This record gives sequence, C-alpha cells and structure tokens, in this order.
Amino acid sequence: MEFGFKLTTEAFGPKEIIEQAVRAEQLGFDFVEASDHFHPWLDNQGHSANTWLLFANIAARTERIGIVTGVTCPSFRYHPALVAQQAATLQIISDGRFTLGVGSGERLNEHVIGRDWPSVRVRHEYFREALEIIRLLWQGGYRHYEGKHLQLDDARIFDLPDRLPEICVAVSGPKSIQIAVELGDGLFATEPRSELVSGYTDGGGTGPKYVEVQLAWAPDVEAAAQAVVDKGRFALTGWKVLSELPNPVNFEAATSTVTTDDVKQVFACGPDVDVHVAQIQKFMDAGFDHLVLQNGGPDPDGFWRFWTDELQPRVHGLTPSPS
Repeated sequence: MEFGFKLTTEAFGPKEIIEQAVRAEQLGFDFVEASDHFHPWLDNQGHSANTWLLFANIAARTERIGIVTGVTCPSFRYHPALVAQQAATLQIISDGRFTLGVGSGERLNEHVIGRDWPSVRVRHEYFREALEIIRLLWQGGYRHYEGKHLQLDDARIFDLPDRLPEICVAVSGPKSIQIAVELGDGLFATEPRSELVSGYTDGGGTGPKYVEVQLAWAPDVEAAAQAVVDKGRFALTGWKVLSELPNPVNFEAATSTVTTDDVKQVFACGPDVDVHVAQIQKFMDAGFDHLVLQNGGPDPDGFWRFWTDELQPRVHGLTPSPS
C-alpha cells in the first residue's frame, strides 16, 4: 500500500506547488500526483501552471518521491508524440520515479486549441490511438502510424529511459477499463467503486490501482466543509459533468447549489482522525493500493501537522477489511 499527496495545481501557484512536493517527501509520502490542466475548475482557485514544468523542477528538488500525472490527456491539446517524449525525458531526469497517468480528457482543458469536443465513443477512439502511438515510440527507432484520427510520420524519441514509465489509465466504466487492461500498466480512479477494480483485475489487469481520496482538514467540521464549498465543490458533480463543461464559469453555475451538507457526504471533514481513517479505509476496501490524499481544507500547514502527528501513524497500519 502506498500513500500519495495531491498537489492542487489549480489552487496554488507554481513555486508553492514545488515546495509542497518537497515537503511531502520530507513527511514520508510515497508519491505526489497532480492534474494536467490548462484551466482551473473555478475562477477563484486562481491558478493552473504547466504540470510538466512543475514536475521537472520537482524531480530536481527531490530524491525519493514518486511523481504521477493525474491525469494527462494525450489526444487533443497534446499530440501523443509530445507526451511520449515528455514522459521519457521526465523518467530519465527523475531516475525512474515517474508514472504517466492518462485519460480521455475534459473539455475544460482540451477545447482551448479550437477543436470540437466529440462524443465519449469518439474520445475513446482517439485515446486508444494515442496510447498505441506512445507505446510505438517507446519501442525506439523511427516510427510511422496511420490511425483513424491520429497520425505519426517518421518520428523517433532519441532519449529513452532504461525502464519505461508505467502508464495508468483513468477508468469510469467498462470501455475505459478495457483500454486500461489492453494498453495500460495500471488504473486511476476518483471514486471508491470496487467494480472498477474488479473489472480491471477480472480482465487480466495486474498493475497498480490509483485513487484520489477526498479529505478536508480544519479545526472544525463546518470550516472544512465550507472550504470545499468555496473552492472544491466541482468534485461533487461527477464524471459526466466534469468531462463536458468548457470553462470555470460553467462550473460556477453547475455547482451554485452545493452545500456543506452535500460536501460532508463525500469528503472526510474536520479534525477527527477517526473520520479520516474511515474514509481512507473505504477506498482501501474497494481494492485500491495507491491512495492519493487530497486535502480540500483551508489550512495546508494544519494538514501537514495532522498528517505527521495523527494520520500517518494510523494509515500505515491499515489493511483492507475482510470481504
């Protein structure tokens, strides 16, 4: 079981994100994970730096901690050849600590280059081709690919690592699970749904299973929940909304009725370590083995102290509950 820390690139500036990654390594986290966005979810989050540049700096400032994209879309805003090159380079400069989390994309970030946002079925077609291109380029040599949607013309990545990065595929249902089994090395999710894990393992998947765990630490429950309402309420909309809305203003409108009571149904809120441990246990029991702790509370330093003094000693003794 590994525990990671979510670097919320939408809520903190680039230098602060790098310092948080350094702190996470010092405090015993196994890896850090960050989304790869062009826009924040909400305007008042106020940030959205380039994740690949952040990760290059984090690799230079740290020695042990893993680095994970959660997740990159390799098929619209980026061409997969660029993602393949970036991932290979980052794997080299981090001495093998990089994991490439990938997904079929969100309109929030991918529409900015002026292309239409197709149906989920077509997005999965693009996604599959993108992963095939990445795998092809990582074989070395000059490569050509002629797909229905994506092409590659005599491309070669000259700097390949001795050990390629693992590719972990974001899953939400049978179609994406199939892609994870066929073209991925692991899976990535945001909900404690055991059927995602069982679908992956039953299909033959054997790799790591990443999931984001929603926590919100504050000295009292209401303050924690209110912080999520202020800047993290988009997380309650569900994947069908998260993937389809084009701009922060649309998420503002879609989440205008979210209350603290709604938040408390999804996030572990407040200072009680037992509440947070129970939340983590739920995700562990669903079958995930790489748990990304995502703090939606208002006080990052308070969360660090909570992790060090109370939460970390408890979670490292946790095991999945008997079936």
